[in-house]
Amino acid sequence: MTETQTHQTLFDLNTYDQRRQKLRRLIRDMPTEEQPAYRLDHFGSNGLSSPELLAVLLGAKDGLDLATDLICTIGGLSELPKKSKQELAQIPGIGEKRALSLVALGELSRRVFRESRGPDRQQIRSPADAASLLMPEMILLEQEHLKTILLDTRNNVLSVPTIYIGNTNSAAIRAGEVFKHAIRANAVAMIIAHNHPSGEATPSPEDINVTKTLIQAGRLLEVSVLDHIIIGNKTFTSMAERQLCDFNSSR
Repeated sequence: MTETQTHQTLFDLNTYDQRRQKLRRLIRDMPTEEQPAYRLDHFGSNGLSSPELLAVLLGAKDGLDLATDLICTIGGLSELPKKSKQELAQIPGIGEKRALSLVALGELSRRVFRESRGPDRQQIRSPADAASLLMPEMILLEQEHLKTILLDTRNNVLSVPTIYIGNTNSAAIRAGEVFKHAIRANAVAMIIAHNHPSGEATPSPEDINVTKTLIQAGRLLEVSVLDHIIIGNKTFTSMAERQLCDFNSSR
């Protein structure tokens, strides 16, 4: 045996991820009653752990351990909607096809949450109500999004359109774009909201100036601007509560 062969025998030259993949259990080798698909079929979704449910979706031969590794790698299941296809595809065993499925799952989870809240059943009574409607989705966004909550005469939510993505500075924001959906929906009032991907929820001087401009435009269009909510990392700031603009006279 050559020296090179001896070294290869004594030391595993594979990376840790490659070794970890080799150690994953194959679902076909597990007892039938422990296999995720069997358990889902016989016990229902409530009886399965998150890795088991994810294993069914992934459809990999080593799906249970792959799902467990995935959840650990991204820092928990709640982090999945934040991950891009490129980030997920780099995880050993995932690849581009499964990464696309996971991205779709993340987006579906956001949409299910939005629809389950039922905007047409939501009434905004306070800045906290507005923030609770938006935060579950907006704290996950990696780019700035500007949204408006459109309201009827009883402060019931009519819709929550997205106005801008990626650039919400004063030069980019046009009053016509902000109020277009409000006019179509016959809204009498709106709440403006945008996120700070940095996690900091303090309004900038530019945020305040833009809001003042939109309040004035709302008066001309007879659509009251009631507040501007800044969404940070699990926190928010209401510019109306902080009295940073003259919201009270806008309605």
